[in-house]
Amino acid sequence: MRLKNFNYFIGFFIFLIFFSPLKGDEKIDIWKNKKTVNTESTNSSLEKKSNKIEIGKSQTLKPTEQIKIEDGTIENEREAKVFGIYDPAEYDFNINMWSTTNADDLRASLKRLKKIKLSNTSKEILENVLLSFSYPPKGMDQDEFVKLKTDWLINNNKIELIENFLKQNKDFNGKSKVVQHLVDMNIAQANIKKGCDKIEFIDTTIKDAYLEKFKIYCLVFNNQKSQAQLLFDLLKEQKQSDKFFNDKINFLLGISDKTTDRINEKNLLNFYLSSVTVKDFNFTPTKKTKKEIWKYLNAANLIKLEDINDKQKIRELELAASQGKVDQKLIFDIYKQIPFNINNLITAENTYQTFDSTDARSLIYQKFLLAEDINSKLKYLFLLEELFKKDNLQNIYSKTLIDHLSEIGLENIPNEYKEIAQDRVQSGEQNGVGKIKYNDKILHQSRIIKFYIEKEEQKKIQKDIDRIFKKISKNRKYFYSAKDLALVDTLIKDGFEIPNSFKQKDLSAKFDVPKNLLQLIEKKQNAFLALKIVEIIGEDEPYQLDPETIYFITNLLNEMNLIKIRNKVLTSALPLRV
Repeated sequence: MRLKNFNYFIGFFIFLIFFSPLKGDEKIDIWKNKKTVNTESTNSSLEKKSNKIEIGKSQTLKPTEQIKIEDGTIENEREAKVFGIYDPAEYDFNINMWSTTNADDLRASLKRLKKIKLSNTSKEILENVLLSFSYPPKGMDQDEFVKLKTDWLINNNKIELIENFLKQNKDFNGKSKVVQHLVDMNIAQANIKKGCDKIEFIDTTIKDAYLEKFKIYCLVFNNQKSQAQLLFDLLKEQKQSDKFFNDKINFLLGISDKTTDRINEKNLLNFYLSSVTVKDFNFTPTKKTKKEIWKYLNAANLIKLEDINDKQKIRELELAASQGKVDQKLIFDIYKQIPFNINNLITAENTYQTFDSTDARSLIYQKFLLAEDINSKLKYLFLLEELFKKDNLQNIYSKTLIDHLSEIGLENIPNEYKEIAQDRVQSGEQNGVGKIKYNDKILHQSRIIKFYIEKEEQKKIQKDIDRIFKKISKNRKYFYSAKDLALVDTLIKDGFEIPNSFKQKDLSAKFDVPKNLLQLIEKKQNAFLALKIVEIIGEDEPYQLDPETIYFITNLLNEMNLIKIRNKVLTSALPLRV
């Protein structure tokens, strides 16, 4: 009896051992299943919302996923990240916008664009294309692709865009270079308070030694020395500090009462720390001095010309101003100080050629300042322009010339100078200057374009189309221009009805679209096509292009559904501005 009870006990014990874990597992499985159901439900609802890509930071594609492109798929062997600022959908692109383009074509195009002084519209389009989140073209790895983007940001000194790029892209190759440029540009303004305020936006997850050093200095600058000490100790622990920085921060924190008098030009932060800690700081920049150091010296008013007769020093400053390192006003301040006797000034127009180039410019500039009548002022202004061009220093003078012409007023300029004065002032104007005047006698200048300029409602524009076409058709002498055709092509693309009497096909047959650009449409290379259009527009604003070029640009953009870029071109090219 005892043995039987014992056997029951053993059996029950074995039952508990085998079945208790099973129940526990079943309980976990139930929660897993619920979680799976919820996740699937959420994913399903998200898919129904929109196919639009929403990008707020660098995106990662897992190795098991595929990149879909128009003519197939690309399997990724490793994780692929995309970098940028803009959602490609904002400009009618997609994340695979470069997938059908060869890397060499992109490299060659960007190399050509570097040599062109792009107009504002060209820059905007290039920015939209280059900084959209996307995978790289065929034959280019992601590191090179992100370098193209960041190099463009740095070379064009796009401070706000650099800030946005750092906010949205936490980890990328070459990040240190971008961070250093951002810090340097803040220091170069010689407004450290503003620089320290702006640098706070950078996420704490971004770790960079140069940035950390600047943050430490900012804490010292804002008299938060205890916090500065903590960060400084951490930086030294991580072995990311150096002897020079340690010496300067110890001095600024009051830990030591002495600091080296050596001026360190290794980078702008070191140079700045030298300038605020070296007693009786005095530095003479040379041709080898870095551009950012020149900018800081200029902003901090640390460029001093002790000897006004030092021609070599003045020439170095002129060259620096031409390269954008020094404020151009400094050069004209120097010109005013160069001494000439009364005879030199009286006979300046006849004797300036006997002086060296710097003195000649100084003499004519002083003569301009002394001139009383408008004719004399204009004569010396344009003579001075020739002297700057002769030494390839026109970058110094172009804005100054426009400013002086504007002060005189185009309406006051005599006829013999009016054309050249207008040309100089217009060359300095920004895109879209002037109020739009609608002219219903000319199709591309009519109220129809209010749809693109003022976002007029579609129903009203359709009525305007019917009315204006009817009005124009009565004028037998009216000639439909390429600009008119560009507008009609766009209206049809946007769903408007054009009267049957308008023979669009017959008119469009007169204008040829370059075959090499049409091939890009066939290959679905929309991003590369946009880049080619930037090359075509180049230094001009769209309104400066000939009508045929405006037509084939808008035609191509319509074909590729690049509507946002098309509208940029149209709103510049079509309206009459007064």
